[in-house]
Amino acid sequence: MFARLALCSRLPSRNWQSNCSRVSIRAFSQAKFSLPRPHGKSFAHRSELKQAKRIVVKLGSAVVTRGDECGLALGRLASIVEQVAMLQNQGREMMIVTSGAVAFGKQRLRHEILLSQSVRQALHSGQNQLKDMSIPVLEARACAAAGQSGLMALYEAMFTQYSICTAQILVTNLDFHDEQKRRNLNSTLHELLRMNIVPIINTNDAVVPPPVPNSDLQGVNVISIKDNDSLAARLAVEMKADLLIALSDVQGLFDSPPGTDDAKLIDIFYPGDQQSITYGTKSRVGIGGMEAKVKAALWALQGGTSVVIANGTDPKVTGHVITDIVEGKKVGTFFSEVKPAGPTVEQQTEMARHAGRALASLLPEQRGEIICCLSELLTEKKEEILSANKRDMELATASGRFSQALIDRLSLSTAKLNSLAIGLRQLAVSSRDSVGRVLRRTRVANNLELEQITVPIGVLLVIFESRPDCLPQVSALAIASGNALLLKGGKEAAHTNKILHQLTQEALSIHGVTDAIQLVSTREEVEDLCRLDKLIDLIIPRGSSELVREIQRAAKGIPVLGHSEGVCHIYVDNDASIDKAIDVVKDSKCDYPAACNAMETLLIHKDLLRTPIFDQIIDMLRIEHVKIHAGPRFASYLTFSPSEVKSLRTEYGDLECCIEVVDSMQDAVDHIHKYGSSHTDVIVTENEETAEQFLQQVDSACVFWNSSSRFADGYRFGLGAEVGISTARIHARGPVGLEGLLTTKWILRGEGHTVADFSEQGSMKYLHENIPIPQGSFS
Repeated sequence: MFARLALCSRLPSRNWQSNCSRVSIRAFSQAKFSLPRPHGKSFAHRSELKQAKRIVVKLGSAVVTRGDECGLALGRLASIVEQVAMLQNQGREMMIVTSGAVAFGKQRLRHEILLSQSVRQALHSGQNQLKDMSIPVLEARACAAAGQSGLMALYEAMFTQYSICTAQILVTNLDFHDEQKRRNLNSTLHELLRMNIVPIINTNDAVVPPPVPNSDLQGVNVISIKDNDSLAARLAVEMKADLLIALSDVQGLFDSPPGTDDAKLIDIFYPGDQQSITYGTKSRVGIGGMEAKVKAALWALQGGTSVVIANGTDPKVTGHVITDIVEGKKVGTFFSEVKPAGPTVEQQTEMARHAGRALASLLPEQRGEIICCLSELLTEKKEEILSANKRDMELATASGRFSQALIDRLSLSTAKLNSLAIGLRQLAVSSRDSVGRVLRRTRVANNLELEQITVPIGVLLVIFESRPDCLPQVSALAIASGNALLLKGGKEAAHTNKILHQLTQEALSIHGVTDAIQLVSTREEVEDLCRLDKLIDLIIPRGSSELVREIQRAAKGIPVLGHSEGVCHIYVDNDASIDKAIDVVKDSKCDYPAACNAMETLLIHKDLLRTPIFDQIIDMLRIEHVKIHAGPRFASYLTFSPSEVKSLRTEYGDLECCIEVVDSMQDAVDHIHKYGSSHTDVIVTENEETAEQFLQQVDSACVFWNSSSRFADGYRFGLGAEVGISTARIHARGPVGLEGLLTTKWILRGEGHTVADFSEQGSMKYLHENIPIPQGSFS
């Protein structure tokens, strides 16, 4: 075998830094990887890629080379090296199959040719003025010979920054036809991996047959590394690699040529699906093209190696594409031998959108009938629902992974189901006045009338933790508003969610729109769902503040409706009634402490300290076993104070609260604005003027006077149900019911009108007259 093995030398540090932080790399790499896995069967799901120990990264010509094909894309290459180094330092075994020698050599040879031509011309003319110089066609094998050493030196310098040693191995096709050479190659690679060295493997283009001629814009032969796709696949199988990552200049495999109108990225590709796709042209460099990549990937998959084809040139993802793939994120096309029984989440979304349009076209009375049917099913199937919920509760408790607050949210009862059924019947009545309602009608000009009407938003994605009662509520609101719905519940409520979704689809079936509401039961990560910006129109998270923040960060191009925290305040004024104060504080904190509308901070006017009203409030909280945390000012008044609060912005979600002292109503308002979450805030006072000032000044979604914060709820507001409480300042705020799930569109009816008719030379004039709208008017 013609192979050159060159162990790296400790070169001086060079500034080959990518955009990522080396500090974060080192911190991340402290968690060593040690998950031995028997080879022979590829991973069935993306989530299992985290277990991959031996990984081959194939860098296509388009990834390694610059756009002009004369030289390497150094910044891109540096970020790839950084990711490989991160994974290597975790304890994984990384190998790189790389292109680039021809491009690097081409750059060097062009420079030498230009230099020699300039010298000859200067000598010949005796002048410093040079004539136009032309670059001859460069033979690819000569370029490879000139570029091999430089390419390897570059890799060595980059990996040295992460204290990682590299070695180069050059092979040809013929080397794989000799059994002894194959064994030698295998032995060499295993020895390198054993020594924690990253092998850099390339075809020896200095001796391979020349590529098929093909001219680019400069008239130079297209650079090609003829066998790197098959080489990467072959090495992966020979070395029993767990994963092959093939980086190219496209996002992955499409069902038709990328760039065509209907082209869709294939998330998971299965053997036997080749007939369902149409291949386009190859990349600007290389000669394999996507068809060659697919054949190589399927060959590797058959040999027990999982494969992902992804984009290594997109600057938005290049800095984390490899690590994202290993973490199981939905990047590129994943090749799998295990085809799931049900539809993919993309297919579910398409099904929901199609059925959702049919749902929106139903008469309001028909949508109301579906909701009434669901309400009845909640009562009729009560025992089955509670049985499934009991199973979820037992599993959640036995796991020991969930807090008591979360388990409380998971629990269903006969009373909860009855309350749900009543709320759904209320919603069924209000749904008759939703989609298609005329909001505004204007006579723009004679025989030209404009209407603004309510319409569904489109496809909603609701992600919720625990709370299985959320499923029928949100489903009923989606039905009433004519929206398609995708539901992603937590694993802890899987059995309850399954039966509730079955009942929802049974209700939808009475008018033939069963698919309008889909329950995602595949292994889709929340972050992956948030990337479906071409399929989903609005995301509504229901759960912890951590979940909401995660979704808000992950959602790219999709609006998120919700609130990240529920830090609700009760301010007890110096003019408060003792009985009202005790009742409001007790109900706000103790009725359901896990709710987002429960009190978390109690603000006390300073004049109430050491008075009967203050003592009775404290006694009540102690009787109810509420743990008290003292705010800084409150702690300063006490000789022996409770534990001082760590943060005044804490949402406890349990029988805990903070108590703080304020000087006045205005001081309370300022505190709420500084530490609150704009959810729900309450004043308890008998002074009407003070109360009105508080109601007007506090900038929260819900502001109450002498009422429990627990009233901040769609059902209690008479909305029938809610998808959540929003603290946003546009579209919808507070408990979001039916109205919050509608948007508008404008309808213009004319008789051949044109804008030219209204110009200075035109014959028509704008009227813009508002036309009265009869109550309950529909378009």
